[in-house]
Amino acid sequence: MELSLTKVDSYRWKIEKSVPMRVEGLIFASEKMIPHIRSQKAVQQVSNVATLPGIVGMSLAMPDIHWGYGFPIGGVAAFDVNTGIISPGGVGYDINCGVRLLRTNLKKQDIKIPPLVEELFRNIPSGVGSTGKLTLTQTEVKNVLVEGAKWAVKKGFGFLEDIKRTEEGGAMAGADYDDVSARAIERGKPQLGTLGAGNHFLEIQELVEIYDEKAAAVLGVFKGQIMIMIHTGSRGLGYQVCDDYLKMLQHAIQKYNIFLPDRQLACAPVDSPEGKKYFSAMAAAANYAWANRQLITHWTRESFIRALSKSISDIGLEVVYDVAHNIAKFEEHIVSDDNAQEGRRRRLLIHRKGATRSFPAKHPDIPKDYITVGQPVIVPGTMGTESYLLIGTEYAMKETWGSTCHGAGRMMSRSQILRQVRGEELKNRLRDQGISVLSESWKTLAEEAPEAYKDVTEVVDVCHNAGISKKVAKMKPLGVIKG
Repeated sequence: MELSLTKVDSYRWKIEKSVPMRVEGLIFASEKMIPHIRSQKAVQQVSNVATLPGIVGMSLAMPDIHWGYGFPIGGVAAFDVNTGIISPGGVGYDINCGVRLLRTNLKKQDIKIPPLVEELFRNIPSGVGSTGKLTLTQTEVKNVLVEGAKWAVKKGFGFLEDIKRTEEGGAMAGADYDDVSARAIERGKPQLGTLGAGNHFLEIQELVEIYDEKAAAVLGVFKGQIMIMIHTGSRGLGYQVCDDYLKMLQHAIQKYNIFLPDRQLACAPVDSPEGKKYFSAMAAAANYAWANRQLITHWTRESFIRALSKSISDIGLEVVYDVAHNIAKFEEHIVSDDNAQEGRRRRLLIHRKGATRSFPAKHPDIPKDYITVGQPVIVPGTMGTESYLLIGTEYAMKETWGSTCHGAGRMMSRSQILRQVRGEELKNRLRDQGISVLSESWKTLAEEAPEAYKDVTEVVDVCHNAGISKKVAKMKPLGVIKG
């Protein structure tokens, strides 16, 4: 039976609570988006998440929602730390897949795109199974999993300012190397500092529009500025961590007698031995991802210096911010009680899968540089479409546990788009639009064709108009490297 959606307003759709749901569901979307969301069975997944023990508030989905493993991609859910659960499906396979945005002192006339794209492509390993330029010892891998981006900076791959503008300071507490399997270590050891494949990319962009002059000035961005966006995650190590713990937690649901409408929601109580082990392994994989993006930032700087024959002080390439898309975090939020006029502060475990933090001005967890405007929110588009820079809002704290969208969201599966698009043709089409693209694989290029995704502008407008993040600037692509 198809679930009923009730239109709350132009940007919100409610799934009424029914057995066995413990709470209601809420989807952020425009009316135009709803038929596709229904066709993907993503509504059912939002409902399924609402059945999980200890869920607080509502089961949420951002406008880039589409079908995922267990939880929908674009899903957000909060769980009580005493009665709730932790689920690998609520984080995803690519743990801490995320985006880092760099700002430069350059304008379009200061660079030549094709040679710069070629230099980046030579210097930054990409593609399926790509291996990095570092040879790590077992001890170094352990340090990476605990210290994250801080390890890279200590090794000379970047600056302290990079860490200050990275979520969690680039290193999530609670990571334990011993909870990561030997197979995950083996997969991750050669891949640190690699872009990977799939939807991961490095993009040269031009900032073409500003919506909020005050916030733009605080974030150090201006019209005509050249920006760099880096999108990648924890590579094979994160994938293996997810796979390992999904198998372990299939047994945990029997041990703790947890009812699930979908086995892909495999989980364990937050405070159980199994739950604690998954959290520490997930934190380790998240730290690996932050170290990964830090290394790629360093090699991006090297590439610009070589290609332009300028100093880094002339070029800029400072980190605006680095956000995680796939992660579970302990956070404090105000929770309204049914019988109380004012809510009380509670510690919750927030799952964000294909969703980004959207914390407001004055929040203690955002960089001091940005305390007057709020946390930067970075929303990538596709190779041929715009990307956006937004800021978090106070309303997001009340409505979505401080969360917003993470990207455009897929419209078509990879197999579907491969039947319609050839990589060579796509490269030529993008070239005609003034976008230089290099990829290790024609197949990967075709899989990530712009038409495989939702309209990122519509997704961002839903978030902006719903008040869960606020637009600051728009960037358009000039050059892209893909796996």
